Amino acid sequence: MFEKIYDSVEQAQVQYIGYISDASKYDFAIVFSSHFFGKPLVVCLQTNRASILGTDDLDDLPHLLKLFDIKDLEEGKELADLLRRRMPEPHFDDPY
Repeated sequence: MFEKIYDSVEQAQVQYIGYISDASKYDFAIVFSSHFFGKPLVVCLQTNRASILGTDDLDDLPHLLKLFDIKDLEEGKELADLLRRRMPEPHFDDPY
């Protein structure tokens, strides 16, 4: 049996980011929402991998590399820096 936890609709802001490194091309969509404690949903449009990420999550480079299937540590650092500049400040309102 399923039990409803939440069911809500909101207008979300989406930012699309594309960039090229020496080895790869990346296209990301960042979905800004009031859900998930203000952390945005980051979607890699090449791999269809997605995660709810905050600035604290960007400090965990091994996780970021695995999450988006990035093989090069320097590219992972560049991605973390790119996303960090676009992340909102975290807030701790309970969305539920």
